Amino acid sequence: MSDDPAVEDPDLERVRAAVATGERPEPPNPVSASLTFGWRALLKIKHVPEQLFDVTAFPVMFLLLFTYLFGGALAGSTSEYLQELLPGILAMTVVFISIYTGVTINDDIDEGVFDRFRTAPIWQPSVIVGALLGDAVRYTIAATLVIGLGLVLGFRPDGGAIGVLSAVALLLVFAFGLSWIWTALGFVMRSPESLMGASMLVLFPLTFVSNVFVDPATMPGWLEAFVDVNPFSHLVDAMRGLMHGTASAGEVGLVLAMAAGLVAVFGPVTMYLFARQG
Repeated sequence: MSDDPAVEDPDLERVRAAVATGERPEPPNPVSASLTFGWRALLKIKHVPEQLFDVTAFPVMFLLLFTYLFGGALAGSTSEYLQELLPGILAMTVVFISIYTGVTINDDIDEGVFDRFRTAPIWQPSVIVGALLGDAVRYTIAATLVIGLGLVLGFRPDGGAIGVLSAVALLLVFAFGLSWIWTALGFVMRSPESLMGASMLVLFPLTFVSNVFVDPATMPGWLEAFVDVNPFSHLVDAMRGLMHGTASAGEVGLVLAMAAGLVAVFGPVTMYLFARQG
């Protein structure tokens, strides 16, 4: 190093060249940050396509199995039974795969990824919202597959394309709200396996003890009473009504209110757990 101040130090020059001298860029807005994390969720599917197995194989298996196993016995015709069954199977499929939102978050926590996210200069909820937006693509794939197969088997919605799209949109909104429960559990449970076990313990009675497969009027009184207040039954009722053109504003409004309530309750809980994670 030269003692002459007029002679620049080469190392100092290299440091100056490496350091940005312009203005610091503005931090991403909430929408941009959420979309970025949504894209991150989709890239996981790209690199591990096996994640789509539950979105493709299970819906097909459920629809074919229950249509041809119960259709003749319960409705006297598989085609007639399919008209009532398909909205319920579609709802079951999406509700079950919503669990993987929490499983993915639990994996990120184990890998230490969330420690970096929490220190980034971003709108913090975008980490969770982006993951949910990415999972919405998975739900859409499952819905498209179930409806497409149903049309091939003879499903004919009286509500037309608008009714079907409205039912799918309502299901996506409900699944978005429901997913906040699993995100909260993702921060609490110690492993993905424990999260899967806890969520299945909740979802199995809610989905199978419902109006998906049979008319609640054929059930014992105490069981019918449970089915009538089951939130999942209200979701299926609204979807059937939209697909067949008989839905009321009250049915749809109730499902939207349930979704909003889930976000209002479990959204703050999730963000609190996110802030405390460490």
